[in-house]
Amino acid sequence: MRTALRPAASVLAAAVLFAGVQVGGATGAYADDIPGTPPGTESTVPPPEVDGNSPGLKMRDGATLAPAKVLPLISIVESEGGEERREETSSNLKFALQAEVLFGKDSAKLTSDAHSRIATIAEEIKKQGATKVRIFGFTDNLGSSAHGDVLSKQRADAVHKVLAPLLASGGITYEIRGYGEQYPIADNSTEEGRKKNRRVEVSFPRD
Repeated sequence: MRTALRPAASVLAAAVLFAGVQVGGATGAYADDIPGTPPGTESTVPPPEVDGNSPGLKMRDGATLAPAKVLPLISIVESEGGEERREETSSNLKFALQAEVLFGKDSAKLTSDAHSRIATIAEEIKKQGATKVRIFGFTDNLGSSAHGDVLSKQRADAVHKVLAPLLASGGITYEIRGYGEQYPIADNSTEEGRKKNRRVEVSFPRD
């Protein structure tokens, strides 16, 4: 039975960071990148232009603006047990499914329930009119890194094998990767955190 999704400590108001101030040779203060963001999934929205000489800006003598940077507004909705997670920004939509709802332990064979969950994601991809879909697999940090890399890729491939026929008429290109224990979204020192990190993410850019 599907669990209703609910807002999880939801979002990072951020739209635009006009940046940290640099004084003399000191390093500017930059906001950290969003954790758990693999290469190629970062926001592509260009930063705004900021006039460092504007009389409305108040800075110490000798201070300069660090480069402007855009931080996307994020909305995160998570199921009660954390099995499903929907992360939405102005430029990207991502679905994360915990490995336990898709596969058996240490397996890349999909469960019977997995197909309906993947079909739901396929319907959203159709609705959004996406033309590029990323399918990334991840594991926790237990076991060897090499094993995690292989298993995460096998799981991403398994999801792709089911998803692609559901979107066959959409002219979609796919990027499929296994990142193993890289890019955790929770603390690997607890089982609750490791469970969240064992996941497959399906994401796509939004127009």
